[in-house]
Formats: sequence, C-alpha cells, structure tokens
Amino acid sequence: MNELEKALPDNGSVNPQPAIQAESSSTENDVQQCEPAMCNAMANDQAETPESEDKSADDTNAAQHKYFEMTKDELISSLQNIIDAKEANRHKEVAMMKQAFYILRNAELEAEAMKFAEEAEDGANFVSAPDPCEARFKDLLASFREMRNLFLEEEEKRRLENLAKKNEIIDKLKAIAADIDNINLYITEVRQLQEDFKAIAEIPAGAVNETWKNYQTVVEQIFDCLKMNKELRDLDFKRNLAIKRDLIEQARMLTSEEDVINAFKKLQALHDLWREAGPVAKEHREEIWNEFKELSTVINKRHQDYFEARKEAEQTNEAAKTAICEEIEAIDIDAIKTFAAFEETTETIKKMQARWKELGFASRKANNALFTRFRKSCDNFFARKADFFSRTKEELASNLEKKTALCERAEALQNSTDFKKTAEEIVALQAEWKTIGSVARKHSDAIWQRFMTACNTFFDARKKDMASRRHEENENLAAKRLVIEALKAIPADAGRQQVIETLKEQQTRWNSIGHVPFKMKDKLYEEYRNAQNAVRENFDLRESRARMNRFEEQLAGLSNDERRMASERNKLTRAIEQKRNELKTFENNLGFLNIKSKEGNSMLREMERRTQRIKDDIKELEQKLAMLNNKADK
Repeated sequence: MNELEKALPDNGSVNPQPAIQAESSSTENDVQQCEPAMCNAMANDQAETPESEDKSADDTNAAQHKYFEMTKDELISSLQNIIDAKEANRHKEVAMMKQAFYILRNAELEAEAMKFAEEAEDGANFVSAPDPCEARFKDLLASFREMRNLFLEEEEKRRLENLAKKNEIIDKLKAIAADIDNINLYITEVRQLQEDFKAIAEIPAGAVNETWKNYQTVVEQIFDCLKMNKELRDLDFKRNLAIKRDLIEQARMLTSEEDVINAFKKLQALHDLWREAGPVAKEHREEIWNEFKELSTVINKRHQDYFEARKEAEQTNEAAKTAICEEIEAIDIDAIKTFAAFEETTETIKKMQARWKELGFASRKANNALFTRFRKSCDNFFARKADFFSRTKEELASNLEKKTALCERAEALQNSTDFKKTAEEIVALQAEWKTIGSVARKHSDAIWQRFMTACNTFFDARKKDMASRRHEENENLAAKRLVIEALKAIPADAGRQQVIETLKEQQTRWNSIGHVPFKMKDKLYEEYRNAQNAVRENFDLRESRARMNRFEEQLAGLSNDERRMASERNKLTRAIEQKRNELKTFENNLGFLNIKSKEGNSMLREMERRTQRIKDDIKELEQKLAMLNNKADK
C-alpha cells in the first residue's frame, strides 16, 4: 500500500478531526577524529547531514484550517488544480481535502436521515440520494492515486540510483584504503569523495544504516593508514635531510674548483642525486633548496662566462657570414636578362668572396653549413651565367631564323586577292611574330621593317578592294528593294496565271542579284519573304473561296440523291484522313530538322509554310463535309 492509500481510507468514513503527522528522517552524525596533522584538514568532512523535515506544524495547521472552511465545490476545484499541476508530493493536503469533504458529506447524510425519520412511515428504510459531487470527488481521488503511484515509482528509482552512486564512492574509498604505501597521495581525492557522498540525497530507507556504516568504516581505515604513514614519513624525512646537506657541501667545494667545465659536469651529477633523494619535512624544504640553488647558480655562472667569451667572437663571425649568404641569395638571377647585367653582378659577387675570406671562424656547428651555403650560392650564379650566355646566343639565332621565315611567308601572301582567307593568315603570322623573342640588335630593325612592309602591302590592297565591294553591295541592295516593291504591286484581283508568272519572274530576278551589305542581309530577306507570303495568302484565299462556291453549286445539283451524297461524304472523309497523315509526317520531320546554316533556315521556313497549307486544306475539307452533312439533314 502506498502513502496515499494509507492516508486516504477507501470508505467514506472520516474522523471528526484530520490527523496530521509530519514525516521524520534519521540523522546520521558520526565524526571520526584523526590525530596526525595531515588528517586535520579532513576531519570536518566525515559527517553527512540528512534531509530536512517537511513543512512545519504551523504551516500544516494553516493548510488544514483552509480546507475545512471550503465548500464541496471548492474542494473539488482545489483537488483538480493539484492534479492539473501534477503536484504528487501534496498527498497530505489531499488527505485533508478528503477528510474535509466527507465531514461535509456526512453532515448532509445526517440531515437527510433526520428529515427522513421525521417524515417517513414506520418500517421504511432510509436510502440517501446520489451526490454528483461525491462521484466527481472520488474520480479525482482515483486520478491522484494513479499520479501518486507513478511519482513514488520514480522516487524509488531515483533513490536506487543514489544508492548505487554512494556504493560506487565507497568502493573507491576501499581501493584507496588498500593502497597503504601511497595513501598520502589521495588526501585531496578522499576529500572530494566525501563531498560527493554528502551531496547525494535520498536513498531507500532500508539501506540507509548499512550504507552509512560501510562509509564510516572505510573512512576510518583511511585515517588509520594516514596516521601510521606519518610516523614512517618522519623517519624518511630525517634521512633525506642528511643526504641533501651532504650534497650541499659537495656543491660548495665545486665553487672554487679551477676546471670550470669539470665542475659543471659534477654539478649535473649532484642535481641527479638531489632528484633521486626523497622529500624532507616541510619546514626545511625551502631553506635547503635555496642553499643548493644558490651554489648551483655560482657554478653555472662561471661555466656560462667561460663559454660566452668564446662564443661572442664566433657569433659575430656567424652573423657576418649569414649576412653575406643572405645578400648573395637575394640576387634575383631570373631578373638578369642582359650580358652587361651579368657582368655587373659578377663583380659584386667577387667583392663578397673577398669579404668572406677576411672573416674568422663561426661556431663549429654553423661554420661548415655557412660555407656550404655560400659556396652553393656562388656556384649557382656562375652556372646560371654560363648557361645564359650559351642559351641566349642560340636563342637569338633561332629567333632570327623564325622571323626570317615569317617574312618569307608574308611576302608570299602580300599580292593575294583572296582577301578574307589571306587576312586571317596574315593576322595569324602577326600573332606568331609576337610570340617569338628578340633577335640580335644588329638585325632587329631590318627584320622588323621587312615583315611590316609585306603586311602593309596586303592590307592596302584589301582596303581598296573593300571600298569597291561596298559600292557594288549598295547597288544590289537597291535592286532587291525593287523586287520587293514589284511583289507588293501585284493586284489583289490578278489572275492565277499572272500571279504565278510574276512570282517566278521576281524570284529569278532576286536570285540573280549579288550580295548586299551584311548588316542589311537578314532584314531585307525577311521583307522579301513577307511580300511573297502576302501574295500567296491573298491568292490562296481567293482560290479557297472559289472552290467553296463551286462546291455549293455542286451540292445544289445533288438534290436528294443519297447515293451520290454518301459517295461524296466518303471522298471527303478519305481526303481529310490523308491530309492529316501528311501533316503528321511533316511535323515529325520538323522535330528532326537540324538548322545550322542559312540554307537550313530557308528549308525550315518552307516546311513550315507547307505545313500551314496542309492545315488550311484540312480546314477547307472539314467545312465542305459540314456543308454536306447539313444538306443531308435537310
């Protein structure tokens, strides 16, 4: 049975006064004293303070007084608020609400019974009327019990987790207590574990005493070990102090030894022995270390002064040689492009070599590396110089040979009349000329003048030809405009033969006329095509109207001859189907047509025109079929 079930009776009976009982928890307080000084810092961490009590008696009485002054509806509303807020820890207040509710309900029942006794006949049994408030209140109590049970389950789970954490801390403390030799190293960790143990709050009530007993036992074991180790530690401190004082005396003797290097080596050995010796008591640590450190400083200073005097000259030479290396390495050999520049740089490097010879040795570690570095830089320059001289002479000769070949090719093209193709070739020769490097100065002007003379000869001739061609293209433009005007001048009522002959004549005339200015070509052709289409569309429209008039006359002659009308209907249907198949073929061909030229564009326009003509034919045939069907219906 959970706490709520204990607090809330299942039946409807209530006590005259609600019983309020505060929860209590045991207090665990067992402080272990530790005699050694090392343990004093830990003595205050061995007590664990339990949880505090619930609300005070005054607060409880105030809450009780509040609920016993409420009506049944107010009690139901208050209980509903507690459930909505999921405040499962207010089970004591819910118990008070139940007591207050049933005090009110019992009073009502008692009043009903008394009234029944006064009014009822002898032998009748009293049956109370159902109370909706009581049913609602019981439902809310059931909901609260369910919520409280879930809450208690979570609380029990949390307490078990806390117990596991405390047992884990106890296990760690047991492991520390088992490592007796190093117990002093764990003082800080033990303090933290004690804090962690105290920080963990509630655990299952049945495990409180045993857990606390296990914890106290292992802490006492740790403190006992600390006390024993301190006594052994004091003896060890005395022995280590004697060893370190002897090392100090040996170091004092080294401060007056003439062989500075030997004294320095012996000091390193004394430092090794010092590190191997264990610690001393805290009150002596700083004193003896400062004394040993001061003697070490004296010996190190003598060693440092000895080498600084020798290193100073080596460092000066090293800096000077490094500067020479950096100076020669800073020379940008790739930027040297002429014979004179190479000769000037050669004199500079010879001066650097002379300065190098005047300097003494650098340090043993750096001297050989610096010489190798300087020698490599010098050798690199003179190798690059030799290569430049050889390569430049060959390159100048090769460039002269290439440019002479370009001059010959330009001279072979200078009188060509195929201006478009030749212009592209001359431009390509000029571009190739720019990619060829320079030639010897004595040949530079002459070879350039030869090349430019051949190029200018060609371009002057092309300029004169282009002027003549522009005049001819303008004349062709005027002639083609006359063709367009002639097409536009065809009368709208011209006969079939006249229209056909005029179209053929003007098309032949258009094709015989030469080129027009390039920028006018497309626009002019578009005007020509539109003029042709306008003539064809006008002619086709007149022809279509004439055919429709003839078909109407033909229908009038059929009268009521159903056989001939059926024959004509079949004829028209087959014609429509044939035209539709033809249209589908043209549309498929249009999807595969690849247009990449003027001829391709012209073909596309022609196919589009023929496709539109087929669509017009289909429309005309469908109109005829509709006229025939209307005639048959009449």
